[in-house]
Amino acid sequence: MILVTGASGSVGAEVARLLAPRCAVRLMARRPERIGVRGPRTETVAADYGDPVALERALAGIRTAFLVTGHPTHRHDEPFLEAAVAARVGHVVKLSAAVVEDDTDDFLTRRQRETEEALRDSPLAWTLLRPRAFMSNTLAWAPGVRAEDTVAALHGDALNAPVDPRDVAAVAVRLLLEPARHAGTAYTLVGPEALTAVQQTRILSELIGRPLRFRPLTRREAAQDYARTYPPHVVEALLRRADLQAAGKKKRAGTVPAELTGGPLRTYRTWASDHLHHFRPRQRAVAPTL
Repeated sequence: MILVTGASGSVGAEVARLLAPRCAVRLMARRPERIGVRGPRTETVAADYGDPVALERALAGIRTAFLVTGHPTHRHDEPFLEAAVAARVGHVVKLSAAVVEDDTDDFLTRRQRETEEALRDSPLAWTLLRPRAFMSNTLAWAPGVRAEDTVAALHGDALNAPVDPRDVAAVAVRLLLEPARHAGTAYTLVGPEALTAVQQTRILSELIGRPLRFRPLTRREAAQDYARTYPPHVVEALLRRADLQAAGKKKRAGTVPAELTGGPLRTYRTWASDHLHHFRPRQRAVAPTL
C-alpha cells in the first residue's frame, strides 16, 4: 500500500487520483472530508504531523510514502520520518523544491535543505522531486482579475519556468510505482517555457477575451501583502527569493528524463485554459420570477 500525504492539496490530490485505479492507496489529510478521490482500494485517514498516534495509524502497513510538507515554520518532516522508520516503511518520495539548488540562503531555502538532509540521513530509501514554482500560484491573481481586470505582482519582467502541478503529480506517481529504480536520486522538474508575470497576464487576457492590466508591486507593497499571512522572517525570505528571480539567478534546467514525464509538459496557456473559471467574474444567482 502507498500512503499519499497532503491528499487534499494541489499535487497530493492529483497523485491520489492517478494512483487510485492502479494500486492500494491510503490518503492522509488533516481534514479527510476534503479528499475527493474514492476507489475500491482507497482509504482515507485523518492525521496531523504533530500527532504521533495519528501518524502511527496512517503509516501502518505502508510500503512507500509520498511526503508533502512545506509549512514555513512548523517542523513536519522530522516527526513523519521518525514514525515512518518505526513503521518499517521502505521508501519515501519527498516533494521538495528546485530552490534548494539556487544560490540563496534565505530562511525558507535553508529549511527546505534541512528537510532533504533529514530524509537522506534516515535509514529510509528516498527519492527527491524538486519542481520549480507551480503554475497554480497565479491563482492568487484571480481576485484582482475578477474585480479590477488587474494583475499585481513583484518583478513583472523576471523570468521563471513554472510547472503544472498535474505534471508534478504524474512524475511523482511513476517514482512511487517504481521506487527501487529511483532510490537515492533527486529530480528537478521545470516547466517547458520561461515566462514573466507580464507575459502570463497577456496569456490570461487573450484567453478571457478582455484586456487585463499588469500593475507592478513595489517591494514595500509585496512585503505588506506577505505580512498578512507570514511572520517577518518568512516575509524576508519570500522577498529574497523574488529578488533572486529578478536577477535571473534561478536555475531553469531540469533533470527529469522524458520517460518520467510521459510526454511534453503542459504550457502555462494549457493550465490557464483549464482553470479559466477562477479568473472570470462570478455570476450572481438570479431569483426566478414567479
